[in-house]
Amino acid sequence: MKFFNKIGLVSLKTLSILLLAGSAQAMVVLPEVITNNMVLQQKDETIFWGKANQGKDLGIVTSWNNKKYTVRVGSDGAWKLKISTPVAGGPYTISFNDGDLVTLKNIMIGEVWLCSGQSNMEMPLGGWGKIKDYQQEIANANYPQIRILKVKKAISNTPTQDFKTNTMGWQECSPSTIAEFSAAAYFFARNIIKDKNVAIGLIDATWGGTVVESWTSAEGNPNLPAANPPKEAVPTNPNQPNLLYNAMIHPLIQVGIKGVIWYQGESNNSRAYQYRELFPLVIKNWRNKFNRPNLPFIFVQLANYLPELPEPGESTWAELREAQAMALTLPNTGMAVAIDLGETKDIHPKNKQEVGRRLALVALAKVYKQKVAYSGPMYQSAKLEGNQMVLSFEHVEGGLKTQNGGDIKGFAVAGADKKFYWASATIKDNKVIVAAKEVPHPVAVRYAWANNPVCNLTNETGLPTIPFRTDDWQGITFNKR
Repeated sequence: MKFFNKIGLVSLKTLSILLLAGSAQAMVVLPEVITNNMVLQQKDETIFWGKANQGKDLGIVTSWNNKKYTVRVGSDGAWKLKISTPVAGGPYTISFNDGDLVTLKNIMIGEVWLCSGQSNMEMPLGGWGKIKDYQQEIANANYPQIRILKVKKAISNTPTQDFKTNTMGWQECSPSTIAEFSAAAYFFARNIIKDKNVAIGLIDATWGGTVVESWTSAEGNPNLPAANPPKEAVPTNPNQPNLLYNAMIHPLIQVGIKGVIWYQGESNNSRAYQYRELFPLVIKNWRNKFNRPNLPFIFVQLANYLPELPEPGESTWAELREAQAMALTLPNTGMAVAIDLGETKDIHPKNKQEVGRRLALVALAKVYKQKVAYSGPMYQSAKLEGNQMVLSFEHVEGGLKTQNGGDIKGFAVAGADKKFYWASATIKDNKVIVAAKEVPHPVAVRYAWANNPVCNLTNETGLPTIPFRTDDWQGITFNKR
């Protein structure tokens, strides 16, 4: 009897191994970015990859051209194939066959946008976010042409090849799927899709409270110590260099994307001068990693926040906004200004509808080359005339005005002593003339230079003037690293 049991146990174990092996041979394993309902970037070379039975040929058939592609699976079971995509359309199917057939359905060809940053990009319509009119917005979110994919939060000391999703792969946008998704990203896509009849794929890779350094690869952070002898990652602390890039961005670099929308900076406001270096590094790093040198990168300038102050003064948030605006010197970048959308007591403004709309305006103008106004007035030059400073602007778009038709607010001037006073301001010939009785010899002008400035200058479209200063005096975050 003992001998029989021994033989029986051996046989069962052997059978289990054979069953597992047979199951592995018949299973094509795809990354979580390649699922039903996904959107592929149109007119692009899209990479498909995954695992299959080692040493065998894997057949892939795409229904948009009924063409069969064959790729040899490597000895490690890995395979990769690059396939060209047509113009926008669908729905299509894609089948994978290594002896057993796997078919993905409801595939759209359209535009894919990567949506990343910290909590103001992460902020969902419902859930903890509860944006303005969230119940109505969720109920009305019937946009099956918008497809969403939410990357699960994760960190890693080294670049990873795959990621987990919160949404079990791609999902169609509907009231049952949108509540926990990025509100800014959703409203961005909703505005794009109203203007362009094309499917939009949104990949939400966000983590609230995170610093910009964590979103860059080790090569992108060459001057940061942690990029060369990294510390062991702490699962609850993403705020170390490279950790979020490794786990949440690197697995996506083979995906064809149209561009990036980004909302981050709050966690770096105390080191705003350093952000002048760090933020462009992210843009350059991602363009290099995605192998898209001209990848559009559109970002939100930080909204107003914290108590209003009675007198003009220094501000870390103003310096961070300045650092963000400096990134516009890089090609194929754009900025949505949110200086009028913030809330004094809430770092998460509820009006994500307007944030998404302004991001979409930038994309429509700069990426899709449509003739739409996408920017508020942007400071161009200053000229001293007596005791007044005369300021010229770009993007006046039909003329300068104030949001409420009242007096212009938000300007301050200083003399050589660097002491700022509130200034009166008037509009003449699409220029702004500013002066303060306390400053008979003005040398510098600042506008909306505060954590939470009171400011109201716009162009005819209602888009707000970009905060600025004419001086380059050393700020309070200088040398803060």
